[in-house]
Amino acid sequence: MASEIEVVSDPNDQKSPAQQNPSEVVVFDVHSASAYGDFQKLRKFVEHDGASLSHPDGNGYYPLQWAALNNFADIVQYIIEHGGDVNAKDHTGQTALHWSAVRGSIAAADILLQNGARVEAADVNGYRAVHIAAQYGQTTFLYHIVTKYHADFDVPDNDGRSPLHWAAYKGFTDTVRLLLFRDASQVRQDKDGCTPLHWAVLRGNIEACNVLVHAGTKQELAVQDKTGCTPAKIASDKGYRHIALLLTNVERAQSKRGKGKCCSRIGGDNGYAPILFSVVAINIILFISSVIVAPNLPKATAVVALWGWIGVSLGVASLLMLVRCSSKDPGYIKTGTSKHSDSEDPLLNIDLSNSSIWIGNWSQLCPTCKIIRPLRSKHCTTCNRCVEQFDHHCPWISNCVGKKNKRDFFIFLCMGTLTSLIGGVVAIHRIWIPVLASGDDGSWLHRVVSEHPGLFAFLFMDAVIFIAAFTLFAVQTYQIGRNITTNEQANARRYEYLHGPDGRFRNPYNYGCVKNCSDFLIHGYTNDNEIAWPPLPQAVR
Repeated sequence: MASEIEVVSDPNDQKSPAQQNPSEVVVFDVHSASAYGDFQKLRKFVEHDGASLSHPDGNGYYPLQWAALNNFADIVQYIIEHGGDVNAKDHTGQTALHWSAVRGSIAAADILLQNGARVEAADVNGYRAVHIAAQYGQTTFLYHIVTKYHADFDVPDNDGRSPLHWAAYKGFTDTVRLLLFRDASQVRQDKDGCTPLHWAVLRGNIEACNVLVHAGTKQELAVQDKTGCTPAKIASDKGYRHIALLLTNVERAQSKRGKGKCCSRIGGDNGYAPILFSVVAINIILFISSVIVAPNLPKATAVVALWGWIGVSLGVASLLMLVRCSSKDPGYIKTGTSKHSDSEDPLLNIDLSNSSIWIGNWSQLCPTCKIIRPLRSKHCTTCNRCVEQFDHHCPWISNCVGKKNKRDFFIFLCMGTLTSLIGGVVAIHRIWIPVLASGDDGSWLHRVVSEHPGLFAFLFMDAVIFIAAFTLFAVQTYQIGRNITTNEQANARRYEYLHGPDGRFRNPYNYGCVKNCSDFLIHGYTNDNEIAWPPLPQAVR
């Protein structure tokens, strides 16, 4: 396997007027005037001095290429109207459209394509505009020419590498996500037998690997290059332990679950809900037999018995709530079709510049479900579905916690905490009186273990349940008060919408503790559409 991919020749590799400080450069010809966007100078050179716009400079580059690179749409139009050839190629075979793809110059590209530029023009390496856009991570530009001008987003270059190969190699996750959303092939092999996943692994791009493997199938994980290496083998050889672990875990998960199989049921294969159900049920039985009606303990008073049976009732209600949390739809978003015609493309049916659904964040595209998901949603790799207002996947309920079942989950935690607290207090009260009455100076713990093993087992299990339930209850209470999810809390640094203009953390969904809590308790969720959405990103990563 080759250790590197030859990178597209950059029009800026040589020292050019566009790279120099304008204060240090004097505009002296049509090429530098085009590069700087000096329209007045350009018109003077052409209309008064008779300069030609169809000849290259000393490096073989055309004025139209410089204007397209820097997105001077008015100059691009002027050059075309005055003899510039939209399909003129430099010494590398690149046209002005190739150069516009370097910096994502959409306005310039529109002028070029509307005036006859060939969207599929290839340079000496077989790179088309889609390849250049993928190599430089210009996701918006790539989307634009694919959807509006029907550019082939899966075409290979001379070495058999598609735009997806390049985006994976360079680590541009947004571009990878867009190409997968458009159903770019993950199994295409280049001249070295490498798939996009091979190249993402080779460069150690873990985010790109994560998107590729979760949007793909087990087939891509098993593909070997010409040297017989799978992606996992490359990761191991290069010492990328995190990537190797990711690939291993995904392969194991895909082997266990069938496509589209849902884990949200009490008897599901993915999770510990049956175990938790059994533990709680056993603990209730132990509480009744070893605490409330234990024959070797004094008869319970009316007050103690009342609290004991209240605890049992809450325990049974907790079991019912566990079943509800496990079986209820957490807020799965309806999946789209696996293939998109231009008329079906959901990206074409919304206003990209002004939408309460789309805020210009390419991570909203789910290449697996083929949907544009709301901002606070996330694809659960365990359930293999996108969940609205995704909080986390809880293995103890064998289900996700999201918009439609988070309140149920919170009630379950509240009831579990209260049940274990009441049960523990009643049990300690029941055993404490006999120990004090005996006046024995021996170890009380030894007596409890030896004389009341069932009660001791209950106290141990009850303590574990209380600590776990109360910890989760406290965390969820804190997050509900701030109107932030567990997923957002854990990934706050990565999510742009959780940062203000100064780059500091700013939660746009936080209305204040009182309103956050009241909305959650009344409706079960907050209405994200009422939020003042943050500004659109100024640049595509």
